[in-house]
Amino acid sequence: MKIAASGCLLGEEIRHNGGHKRDDFVTDMLGRYAEFISFCPEHLAFGTPRDSIRLVNTSDGIIVQKNKNSEDVTDALTQTSKEELEKIAQQPLGGIILKSKSPSCGLGSTVLYRANGYAEKKGSGIFAQLCQKKFPLLPIEEEGRLQDPWLRENFVMQLFAYDDFETFKASKPTMKDLVGFHQSYKFMLQSKDDQSYRALGNIVANRHGDTFEALLAAYETRFKETIAHKSSIGKTRNVLEHMAGFLKKHLSDVEKRTLHEQIRDYAAKILPLIAPLSTLDMLAKEHQVSYLLGQKFLHPYPKELALRSDIRSGK
Repeated sequence: MKIAASGCLLGEEIRHNGGHKRDDFVTDMLGRYAEFISFCPEHLAFGTPRDSIRLVNTSDGIIVQKNKNSEDVTDALTQTSKEELEKIAQQPLGGIILKSKSPSCGLGSTVLYRANGYAEKKGSGIFAQLCQKKFPLLPIEEEGRLQDPWLRENFVMQLFAYDDFETFKASKPTMKDLVGFHQSYKFMLQSKDDQSYRALGNIVANRHGDTFEALLAAYETRFKETIAHKSSIGKTRNVLEHMAGFLKKHLSDVEKRTLHEQIRDYAAKILPLIAPLSTLDMLAKEHQVSYLLGQKFLHPYPKELALRSDIRSGK
């Protein structure tokens, strides 16, 4: 997949002071599975090194000023933000990772100042706002929030599900293929939002006799909206119990008790999610329960990322 990322996160020395903010998770972990497209509107507008800038909330709207002398550089940054947006839009993007707190790239973490120089509130940078408007369904996150194991796991799950759908769409699928795709995502979608999962099921049912093209387009929008939802321990526990129900006829009393104890311990934050999932996967393989083995929820992304091994990945 192709991911657009702030250049400083990739180790490029383009920060205002000539440094970088290389992020090991982005470069070393996601970098195994993604090709990065670098961007930096500030470097493009002002070069490196450069004067630091800030966003100022005025009566006429938000402007960009240099910290050194309050020079208004709004037009310059806006123009290069549009240019960088056009550049990355030429690529088949699977996601965007932005630099937190940046006047151009911060996503809800950028400090907005008053005209008197005092901090007022936090918002999003110039480029980040353009990205959200241009790509409303695309996985977009900033690296600062990815330090949270829960947000990280949800974002990576979204990245790979988004990429999976793009691959599916490019395969020239049939109605039968869409039914199979939806079935394989049942438990992941339920772990995100059960109501949206049911709405997607209604789309697949096609009770109004829509063309397949219209059906697929409607499914795509709702699917991408749904995978952007954050999972929770409560919703995930319900999914685990539901999955366990597909095994109940095959398991011994000891196996049942062990599995349900692991699910309870996950809900109590004693065990990480990988524990009950690994047990479910093992038992599904042992008893050849094909419906479970075909579920993306068991393996939503490469296991080497090990994101479900952290107890903190559930909230």
